[in-house]
Amino acid sequence: MAFWPMFVGESHILSNFNVEIHKGFPLFMKVTFLGTGTSQGVPVIGCGCEVCSSPDWKDNRLRSSVLVQTQGLNILIDAGPDFRYQMLKHRVHHLDAILLTHEHRDHISGLDDVRAFNMMSDQPIAVYAEQRVANAVRTLYHYAFSDLPFYGLPQMVVHEIGEGAFSIGPVQVNPVRVMHHRLPILAFRIGDFGYVTDANHIQDESMQQLMGCKFLVVNGLMRAQHISHFSLAEALQVMEQVKPELGIITHISHHMGLHQEVAKHLPGNVILGYDGLSLMLDEPDKGGGSSFLKKISHDTKNK
Repeated sequence: MAFWPMFVGESHILSNFNVEIHKGFPLFMKVTFLGTGTSQGVPVIGCGCEVCSSPDWKDNRLRSSVLVQTQGLNILIDAGPDFRYQMLKHRVHHLDAILLTHEHRDHISGLDDVRAFNMMSDQPIAVYAEQRVANAVRTLYHYAFSDLPFYGLPQMVVHEIGEGAFSIGPVQVNPVRVMHHRLPILAFRIGDFGYVTDANHIQDESMQQLMGCKFLVVNGLMRAQHISHFSLAEALQVMEQVKPELGIITHISHHMGLHQEVAKHLPGNVILGYDGLSLMLDEPDKGGGSSFLKKISHDTKNK
């Protein structure tokens, strides 16, 4: 039965995005946007612009992070300074792994708070990062890797990864190399879901790895060009190349403009991400056909 996906409790309908939901398929993946903001978040401290002063809760953005729930696992991508609040806000009671895109503080500075999960599970948290990022984590959180462990310290097991696929239990994760100005960082693909943040360039080989993603997240900092992040127009160019069923823009600054105004000018298969947005991806059909999508929005208004 075809229908128009809607945001729960709202009258807005995502036009031009007609999908088919087949009942009877088990839930394959749920993706929750814990934060969709840039390094300063929105509102920015001390700023009185129309976005930072907006009464629209979709204009309030924590630092970018997503929670991927699939095959019984909770996998977090990035743990920035809002990590503790994001876990509380979304009532996350356990984590199985954390994937790190790169070592900038807005992506790793919340890792100290994994200690709460350590205490509940009596297990260290598995962190997956490439060697340079892993070394940065060990340096910043040197006390967590001390030879003299102390009760209450965060416990992490850092797994160094490269550009090859790896598995977290039954879940295969495919790292994708992208560039953050001169810094090589990682995007990730899990099944039909791709997540790219903080990039300003994607090489042809990496673009090929993203082809076929039915649900693609790409950073779009603002409408003007930026030295190390995609602009909105550049993010839309990536969407046009990959042609996902649904594209979501993330890592958004207050310079982008008001959420509701920017959203009016996006292609029919692209939306502006916002904190609390959840995507529920049903399992692909056995013939290898298209994944099915049901999009919902939790009542996580930033009041």
